Amino acid sequence: MKFVCKTQLTFPMNSQYSFLNRKKTDPANYVFTGKVLSEKTGIQLFRYNKDECVESVVEGPAKLEKFEEGYHYWLNIHGLSRPEEIAAICKQLNIHSLVIQDILDVNQRPKYQEFESFSFLTIKTTVPDKEERSTEQISFVLGPGYLISFQERKADYFDHLRYRLREKVGLLRERTPDFLLYTLLESILDNYFKTLDKLDEQTQAFDLSNLNADPVPSVLAQIEQHKRYVQFIKKAIVPIKEFTFSIEREKSPYIQERHMKYFLEIRDLCLTLIDQCDSILSSLESSNDLFFSIQGHRMNQVMKTLTIVSTIFIPATFVAGIYGMNFLNMPELRWHYGYFAVWLLILLIVVGMLIYFKRKKWF
Repeated sequence: MKFVCKTQLTFPMNSQYSFLNRKKTDPANYVFTGKVLSEKTGIQLFRYNKDECVESVVEGPAKLEKFEEGYHYWLNIHGLSRPEEIAAICKQLNIHSLVIQDILDVNQRPKYQEFESFSFLTIKTTVPDKEERSTEQISFVLGPGYLISFQERKADYFDHLRYRLREKVGLLRERTPDFLLYTLLESILDNYFKTLDKLDEQTQAFDLSNLNADPVPSVLAQIEQHKRYVQFIKKAIVPIKEFTFSIEREKSPYIQERHMKYFLEIRDLCLTLIDQCDSILSSLESSNDLFFSIQGHRMNQVMKTLTIVSTIFIPATFVAGIYGMNFLNMPELRWHYGYFAVWLLILLIVVGMLIYFKRKKWF
């Protein structure tokens, strides 16, 4: 089968891992670049139409049958750590070798490509229900009558869609796989909403309102971690938005015209998420500025206290310095009450300075 790449959109994405350099790698040598290892590759197949839905677990690439006409297919594959199995599945489905590389290279930039017989989309998503902040790549291959999804790990944020297919809830069974792609993207974006809501709650929980308390340095580290994570999410959402622009502009043959309104809704959700990311980033930046403002305020308080103490004792030091000079003709040295008079003078100076600073509201 001949593959012709019609469109390719790539988007910059920073990654904490090193990228696979394909220029120095044999294209036929498939390499998984992720860290999520699985004992085996899970293959779940839904064959459905408006009248029936058959769900099956495929035991290996050799057991995968050809897609028949009259049915729609959703092939969900989770676990990419066995490149030879992924390659065997893809070759059986006539998926190009460069696409196989993109599926296995989970640290690459998100992209959307159109080939002669299918469309390919790869995006990033967060893993739900995890305390740690982990992400994964999800790839989609959309062709005539089928949708194939590739996940790094088995996750449960598509379970409600499986239930809708099994129980014939909603329009999934009556629509083509491009509508299924829309629902999958909607689920991924819904997961982003949950993640951002949780981040927003954590951001609001930063207690920086007490100006008299010393700011904890760990709070600043948490703020920076939140900022990097929100920036990652924002960069991950942009490719999904650009994907909707591309299919609207170029009229993808695998997305029906009647379903375009749903993908435009995906675009609106992306714009809402981007606005929420900007709002959280602005809040984090304000918290960051407040942190340093509190530090500066505390430093000013310390300096003011030291200044008051120094100012109070400078006159007393001056008086003590005068009477500490070794001159013979100092009348007060032989005065019976001289010692007590000097102490009285020093106390009067200290009290006077305290009254002055109090009226100036320095303390």
